[in-house]
Amino acid sequence: MKEEMEEGKIGSYSDDREKFLNHPPRPRKGGLRTIPFILVNESFEKVASFGLMPNMIFYLMESYSMEAATASIFLSLWSAMSNTLAIFGAFLSDSYLGRFPVIVLGSISSLLGMTLLWLTAMLPQLKPPSCEHFINSTCNNSPTSAQLAVLFSSFGLISIGAGCIRPCSIAFGADQLDNKDNPDNDRTLQSFFNWYYASTGLSTVLALTVIVYIQEHLGWQVGFGIPVVFMVFSALMFLLGSSLYIKVVASESLFTSFVQVLVAARKNRKNRYSDDFYHKSQEPKFCAPTENLRCLNKACIITDPERDLNPDGSASNPWHLCTVEQVESLKALLKAIPMFSAGIMVILIICQNSFSTLQAKTMNRHIISSFEIPAGSFSVFMIVTLTLWVAFYDRFMVALLAKCTGRPLGLSPRVRMGIGLLLSCLATVVSAVIECKRRSKAIEQGFQDDPNAVVDMTAIWLVPQYAILGLAEAFYSIGQIEFFYSQFPKSMTSISMALSTLGMAVSSLVGSLLVKIVNVVTTKGGKELRAREAAKNMDFASAQLKQPYFWYKIQKLIFLLLNTRYEA
Repeated sequence: MKEEMEEGKIGSYSDDREKFLNHPPRPRKGGLRTIPFILVNESFEKVASFGLMPNMIFYLMESYSMEAATASIFLSLWSAMSNTLAIFGAFLSDSYLGRFPVIVLGSISSLLGMTLLWLTAMLPQLKPPSCEHFINSTCNNSPTSAQLAVLFSSFGLISIGAGCIRPCSIAFGADQLDNKDNPDNDRTLQSFFNWYYASTGLSTVLALTVIVYIQEHLGWQVGFGIPVVFMVFSALMFLLGSSLYIKVVASESLFTSFVQVLVAARKNRKNRYSDDFYHKSQEPKFCAPTENLRCLNKACIITDPERDLNPDGSASNPWHLCTVEQVESLKALLKAIPMFSAGIMVILIICQNSFSTLQAKTMNRHIISSFEIPAGSFSVFMIVTLTLWVAFYDRFMVALLAKCTGRPLGLSPRVRMGIGLLLSCLATVVSAVIECKRRSKAIEQGFQDDPNAVVDMTAIWLVPQYAILGLAEAFYSIGQIEFFYSQFPKSMTSISMALSTLGMAVSSLVGSLLVKIVNVVTTKGGKELRAREAAKNMDFASAQLKQPYFWYKIQKLIFLLLNTRYEA
């Protein structure tokens, strides 16, 4: 990876007192003073984008005459696209533009997309005429191709923005704090990851409460206008800190580098291994390649120095000879794939709250006679638990665990991922127990054939499972971020951060597929379910939960096996 730009280099001591105390040199740029700008940019983007999602299905049904199933599929694809584009944003950042330009590009794209979406609510020409008495009659007004093009363009721009900001923001923040001369560097980075996730949680709470409330009570024009304002502040705050940032220059194309390693390893497959003739970069980070995935080591073996090397020491043919750093970068990616794959099911438990929402919908959600919690707002309990635990863990638990374990950082990332796994498993058990109790009461009260009935059982019973899920995400997700960050070379930091976001996209698709398979298998062709169409919401949430939980536990056993077998 190329050197940091001149403004990111470490400066001298700022005063005689620091010299006397022998403090580590303070960077002229970067440091803690840059973190508020980065966190505000990410947090406001989260508020703006997440605030659009909960009620978007109603906007598509009311304003664009979409059926519920069509709108639901569309929104699922939108979510998957936003998360999948993170991997492309990461490659763009690490290979071509650098993190700062990509975040700026993402902020502008998100702002344009949200502005375009707001205009669809403001201008009648951008959507079909409204249907009178929509709830009690069928609306046949279909949008034109041009109107759909504007709508889809707004969602596409928002997805591009999310794909650029989310994988790069946390990596960009780590760039500002990553100082190897600081003896507490690892602790500083861990604290940053914790508070980054806490700020994300607070942003999500704000989006799910304030923004949703505004949309429901003040209409779409104001409800879509507020996210635009948040996105404007997000972009402005990030740009205000521009002169303070450490801006790491992008390296060569990682994709090309990976292909070169595979091609060179294939060409050199008949060469003998040698510890003395490995091609290293000008500033080598590795003296020799590791023994893991040893077949790739042949990509960096020098067989004929006169033929393989230029006078300056570079490879004469990069498709025949690669550096040790190139080989180790590809190994880091390949080694992370099993852990990433096994963790998808953990993310699936955390992110898929459809069953719990159905549970809440059929339970008594009144706190007092005049106040009822919306079924979709129960996830706030999960986010609040996550945020409070992250703050408590960072301020108190790390120091205590460091004394007990002898590790400065307390628990290792893999141990925390394992704890998160066990907690998510516990959450599924608690959810199943509550569901069995709810279903039993529904049958006792004669509501088994009435999907709109409210069972005489308080929905507060759902709070424990949400709280446990919040703890699970705090342990697993933050541990996963630290794990990937520590395993990947610095030239691949954005890609390592994008793997978590990509896992959310894959988990959405896997969850939909798993529910579909379980539904087909357990209904024996679907005859019973079709015969009881009126009760599908109630019965699906009750009768079908056991099968997904069984498969979730199988996947978690696979994760535990991979976790114990992983070699750092």
